[in-house]
Amino acid sequence: MHTLSFTLPAMYGDHHVTEVRRILLALPGVSDVYASSSFQMAEITYDPAKVSQPALEEALARAGYLGDLALPVESGRAVSDSNGGKIYYRHTAAFAQTPHTVGFTQQVSSPGRALWPCPGMGPIPMIED
Repeated sequence: MHTLSFTLPAMYGDHHVTEVRRILLALPGVSDVYASSSFQMAEITYDPAKVSQPALEEALARAGYLGDLALPVESGRAVSDSNGGKIYYRHTAAFAQTPHTVGFTQQVSSPGRALWPCPGMGPIPMIED
């Protein structure tokens, strides 16, 4: 038996722990999975004769748990400044008519999967006109 650890930045809640355990324990040769949403890591005990490390990585990647979360970064420039045609992170607006309300808008591109994987949730399909 071998033990392997993965850092899983998208495993940010306990409901993800259950899903990661379900995904990995369904693979032949995986005997134990310790997963922690607090540490965002999983430790897998497996039989290399039955399942390979790339197969474990593929299962986690397919579910969206490997890799960094796609988070936008503040540009550091005011919206009123020219930004060279690049999309800025966020537009903030406040109006005199609504003194206790601040509105935010943000343009997010679709990567074809959920930005933050969540068990049972997927991207909303695009409907073409």
